[in-house]
Amino acid sequence: MYRVYGIPNCNTVKKALTHLDEAGKKYEFINFKKQAPTKDELKIWKEAFGDWPVNKKGPTYRKIKEEFEAATAAGKYKLLMETTSAIKRPIVMKKDSVKTFGYSEDEFNKL
Repeated sequence: MYRVYGIPNCNTVKKALTHLDEAGKKYEFINFKKQAPTKDELKIWKEAFGDWPVNKKGPTYRKIKEEFEAATAAGKYKLLMETTSAIKRPIVMKKDSVKTFGYSEDEFNKL
């Protein structure tokens, strides 16, 4: 079963969930607003993403950009756990492996 991390009112997350539903894929949805990611999850995502898993084009990140860029690694983890809307989404995992970031029809067809 997949785990999908995101925010339910995000259009990209909605597309991803619709795709999974239509494909008959089983998943658990983890709402960032109700359950913030752990530092361990952020570490896994950072490694898989090759950088901090932030949506640099999003309005939330733009609001915290200066603070985020000036922060130590510990500060960045703390900031992302507190400001989950800045995290790129959705993030799809299976077990402890990241399968995809964001939504791409091609990537979701491969799941």
